[in-house]
Amino acid sequence: MKEIRFFYVPDASSVCELPEEEVQHAVRVLRMEMGDEMMLMDGEGTFYRAVVAEATKKRCLYRIEETLPQERQWQPLLHLAMAPTKNMDRTEWLAEKATEIGFDELTFLKCRWSERTVIKTERIEKILVSAMKQSHKAWKPVLNEMQDFKAFLLEMEKREKTNGKSMQKFICHCYEEEEIGEKVALKDAIKHGEDALVLVGPEGDFSMEEVKLAESMGFQSVTLGKSRLRTETAALVAVHIMNLVNQ
Repeated sequence: MKEIRFFYVPDASSVCELPEEEVQHAVRVLRMEMGDEMMLMDGEGTFYRAVVAEATKKRCLYRIEETLPQERQWQPLLHLAMAPTKNMDRTEWLAEKATEIGFDELTFLKCRWSERTVIKTERIEKILVSAMKQSHKAWKPVLNEMQDFKAFLLEMEKREKTNGKSMQKFICHCYEEEEIGEKVALKDAIKHGEDALVLVGPEGDFSMEEVKLAESMGFQSVTLGKSRLRTETAALVAVHIMNLVNQ
């Protein structure tokens, strides 16, 4: 039996041909022909079973045979905000693996001790799409541009007021309790079924001022365990915990 291939088509229900970047893969790499079956995903919760209606070097037209709304594997919004690593390969690895596990939103933070203050999101966006297709996720994570740490906290505060709905907010850091106060494990602090936002800092950690600012704005200091983790590892652990608690 021929393996069915997945393609990302944001407006799949209203158009009848694959986007240019998907055409290259479908026609030139997979050599799909008229009558071949494919699965389209719009990134917003729906799959579409379709067949190739016409295939040329530059175009791939399709016909939808069946619309397949998907059930969410987790209900609340799971948001990761992290300072990108100096080595972009590690940040890209995190984006791929976090999407495979499952989360909803990714924001990059510019912190006091960030080693990377500029990031091109186009490459990350492609990685999110590729991981979504590979892991058959029905929802594509929202990717935000890099934001200043304080500005991001203010925006999250404004979002809560606008939505009239609070979220669980956590900040992961390596300061000892005698320096900053009580910290609990994220796995014990997070509650099932409630929107959650977790902050992960740069290789040099958040500054003490950043931690205190976050706490003053409703964030709870948490730990991911006794091991000292790299930024991308900590971010992935945080996503995994959020996802597991809400399965």
